[in-house]
Amino acid sequence: MTQGEHRTPARRTVLGAAGATVLGASAALTAGTAQAADRAPQAAPAAGASGAHGRGRGYRSLPVPTVIGHRGASGYRPEHTLGAYRLALDLGAHVIEQDLVPTRDGHLVCRHENDITGTTDVADHPEFASRRTTKTVDGTRLTGWFTEDFTLAELKTLRAKERIPGNRQENTLYDGRWTVPTFEEVLRWAEEEGRRRGREVWLYAETKHPSHFRSLGLGLEERLAKLLRRYGRHRAHSPVILQSFEPSSIQRLAKLVDAPGVVLLSGAGTRPWDFTEAGDPRTVADLITPEGLRWISSYAKGIGPTLDLVIPRDAGGRLGTPTTLVRDAHQAGLVLHPYTHRNENAFLPAEFRRGTDPNAYGDSFGALRKYLETGIDGIFSDNPDTALLAAADLTAHR
Repeated sequence: MTQGEHRTPARRTVLGAAGATVLGASAALTAGTAQAADRAPQAAPAAGASGAHGRGRGYRSLPVPTVIGHRGASGYRPEHTLGAYRLALDLGAHVIEQDLVPTRDGHLVCRHENDITGTTDVADHPEFASRRTTKTVDGTRLTGWFTEDFTLAELKTLRAKERIPGNRQENTLYDGRWTVPTFEEVLRWAEEEGRRRGREVWLYAETKHPSHFRSLGLGLEERLAKLLRRYGRHRAHSPVILQSFEPSSIQRLAKLVDAPGVVLLSGAGTRPWDFTEAGDPRTVADLITPEGLRWISSYAKGIGPTLDLVIPRDAGGRLGTPTTLVRDAHQAGLVLHPYTHRNENAFLPAEFRRGTDPNAYGDSFGALRKYLETGIDGIFSDNPDTALLAAADLTAHR
């Protein structure tokens, strides 16, 4: 099968629907797994939620493994666009992710980074040429255009485009088709989609560089909490999960809303930026110890580790022996939603790459099987249809 055939939209949609159907039929099997043993139904929240929001049983009611559309279906559409979000839902994703950064006038918009040089056509707008600048964000020096230097009205004159066109040349077909969405637009969209589809649309919102933006007077947490309250997604059982690479951001959010929080974890040797600023010597390696996980569980409901913290790769890029992270996190009462699954050879462990083209699809199902067999509770995926089918395969063979 050629690469073009592999990515035919109609076939992807059928596969995604099939994966969702099989996964739904396998719910009973899922409930029997060790990591889901404590997922008993919880009491319904108080009445008054907006629309269907807040009426479910919270994050513990999500299917296991949970498939999270990473920035939408970003393997097939430019990330963080309504097109990518909608396709992720069509393919069967259980949850849709948004990364949040602010505009100069304080609106939260959905971009992977505040640097929009590679994800919009801003470079093609001569009226914004003077906005190109160099700044340091979380210790990294960057040159480009940044959301905090634009009002929302100005940002809305730009169009979104594919972030990694070298890997995903087909996605460039959709360059310029969508604007940069605000998180409020996404909340309204989720309500509309929920009514149309007859089910809750789950969102997974990340605060990006929260310490950096707080230093600029653009604190993210208060703005996010205000929007969640406005749309009835601030309760413990609301269809939303909050995430951040900075533990203090999740701690701050826990004081503002009851929605569950997840601490994202990068490489073992790295430090969360808020730790660096506060002089906290702990690294991610310290946070994934039983003691560190118990500390996280005092204010968060889960962790989002890089997949390499679940199964490390050796010097040749092949998968090694799984760590004890899944077991240790579950013992601390935390769910695990690792990141990020992608279909292309360039992103797969070495033993699952096929052929010499780094942008061709490899044995994505083989890699997913290894990760899912560790007992993780879910996975962020650029290709949610693939992840759904792999999850269905796993539950069908238990």
